[in-house]
Amino acid sequence: MTSDLLAPLDLAFWNMESDRYPMHLGALGVFATHSPTAGAHAADLLAARAAAVPGLRMRIRDVWQPIGFGGATREPVPDFDPLDHVRLHAPTADFQADAGRLMQRPLNRDRPPWEAHVLPGEDGVSFAVLFKFHHALADGLRALKLAAGILDPVDLPERGPRAVEPPRGVLSDLRGLPGRVPELVRGTLSDVGRALDIGTSLARSTFGMRPSSALTSAPSGTRRTGGVVIDIDDVHRVRKSAGGTVNDVLIAVVAGALRRWLDERGDGSEGVAPRALIPVSRRRPRAAQPQGNRLSGYLIRLPVDDPDPLGRLDTVRTAMVRNKDAGPNRGAGAVALLADHVPALGHRLGGPLVGQAARLWFDILVTSVPLPGIGLRLGGHQLTEVYPFAPLAPGQALAVAISTYRGRVHYGLVADAEAVPDLDVFGRAVSEEVAALIAACDA
Repeated sequence: MTSDLLAPLDLAFWNMESDRYPMHLGALGVFATHSPTAGAHAADLLAARAAAVPGLRMRIRDVWQPIGFGGATREPVPDFDPLDHVRLHAPTADFQADAGRLMQRPLNRDRPPWEAHVLPGEDGVSFAVLFKFHHALADGLRALKLAAGILDPVDLPERGPRAVEPPRGVLSDLRGLPGRVPELVRGTLSDVGRALDIGTSLARSTFGMRPSSALTSAPSGTRRTGGVVIDIDDVHRVRKSAGGTVNDVLIAVVAGALRRWLDERGDGSEGVAPRALIPVSRRRPRAAQPQGNRLSGYLIRLPVDDPDPLGRLDTVRTAMVRNKDAGPNRGAGAVALLADHVPALGHRLGGPLVGQAARLWFDILVTSVPLPGIGLRLGGHQLTEVYPFAPLAPGQALAVAISTYRGRVHYGLVADAEAVPDLDVFGRAVSEEVAALIAACDA
């Protein structure tokens, strides 16, 4: 294992973190068992396997040498101890309550930035594992790969060979520089045009903006998590009847749930159209990719003020089609791409300011995390539920992450515990919105 400089977006995530707004991803997996000692056995397995996964041995260190000054590197830890990262907790009756408290704790930045918390169930028939990975260490896809490395081995289908770019030395780059000048000039002009397009789109997205105060939060540093499970067959039923994609339906469910939640808590949904950031992966499935984040995004207005469930779905579908036609490299949602054009020292000095500015960019994060269709196990125990958790941006009260696993859709909810004491109400609203969409389609 060798050291490598953090990509610009990874560096941005590393520097915008604060104690009250940690930048780690999470996933709460629930496993079925018939043994009260299964949780302890699972913790032993995770610790034993972690040492053999190279990506879990990597820590992040600041760089002050002339090359990469102000940046950070991802490098192996020679004295890596898995027991610093895998923790076995006392039996609990509420996995989500414990997960919320654990999600609010920042990761230790002096060690490889990940943790696995094993939560035995008081009922003796289940246990849960909360995985935490810093966003600078892994995006959703890589976090899944790292977690899979310490679960039970599975037989995955063979894939075709991946395209690997041959390494090039500094000398060869210098020799080819004169012939690449026109290409570099065109690339620079294209980057400037892209930045202007993104900036203009971002400015337009603030016109007529009226987000609800329920989606804003003072920096309390507390977290609450929740989870909702719906049947993927119900989602397909709505999609086939009303049109759009599965993702369109899942986003429309969030819009309807927000409407119900705001009305029930007395904040009111009329005239409210919060901006949702929908992250988009820029990884190519069969190509070799660097370890860092490869993300862009789409920005859409959630039609929370529309009383018609099918009307909300149609608005979401239209907005997503417009975003896809423009592509992930344009529009207000593509701000993450600008990180590539900021020097390392700029990320270090401006990271906290960028984090605070997220509230001006979007009001709520709605992200999808892909999971394999095969059943996952730990110590022979079947994974039955899995709830992904996204980090909260400064000033924001709620984030939604979605995963489909074995015929069921899991909504993972993360909220500021003081700003959203009624997260269970929002969770119930998700289920009610699915039922309302089905009823509207049947009608």
